[in-house]
This record gives sequence, C-alpha cells and structure tokens, in this order.
Amino acid sequence: MRALVVEDDFISREVLRKNLAPFFEINIVVNGEEAVSAFKIAHDEHRPYSLIIMDIMMPVLDGLSAVRQIRAYEEENGITQAARVIMATALSDPKTVMQSFDDCGVEGYIVKPYDGDKLRKELEKLGLMID
Repeated sequence: MRALVVEDDFISREVLRKNLAPFFEINIVVNGEEAVSAFKIAHDEHRPYSLIIMDIMMPVLDGLSAVRQIRAYEEENGITQAARVIMATALSDPKTVMQSFDDCGVEGYIVKPYDGDKLRKELEKLGLMID
C-alpha cells in the first residue's frame, strides 16, 4: 500500500515516516499544492495512495483546500476507491475537526505531536494496518 504524507514540518515528517515505513510505501510533500499534484500523478501511473495524512495548516495551499481538490478529482474521474484521509494539526479545534469530517470526507484526525500508538489506532480503525 502507498501513503502520502503532507506535512510542512521536518520533524513531524520524520516521525510519520518512521511510524508508517513498516506498513506503507511512503511519499512526502510539504504543502497542499504538492499533495494534489502527487495524488493526480499517482492515479495517472495507476499506483494510487491508500492513505493520505494531511496537515491542516500549511503554506501555499492548506490541508482542507487540498482535500477538497482531491475529493473533486476523485469524483470527476469516477474513482470509486477513494483515498483514506487522516487530518493532522497542532490545534485541537472542534470546529476544524467537524469541518474536516463533514465538508471534506475525512475519515480520521490526529493531533500533534504525533504519537505512534495513536496513529496506529487510527490506521486500525480504517482497516489499513497490515502486519
């Protein structure tokens, strides 16, 4: 399975990479614009992402806007096997959490700093943990 990590903070990227590496082939980008491009390229190459971990607050294009663009691309192209998206943020803002789930079709949410056990629990909830 493939995972796309979208995170502008180097340390956070490394924590996610280390926790996901045993289970996924990982690509990392640093903003929402790069995420949308990587997502489209992956589909063009017939190697889609099973998982996207998307930081909410990023330069260039924020995470919520990027997920909206990704979901629109899936819909426009008849992609029935949608990527599973976990939103990530340093903010524990209930309004943003609800917006992520309601408006963007997000399946999970984690708060920074990243905790490997919490991440694995989110992946298990989504049926994405493989041993």
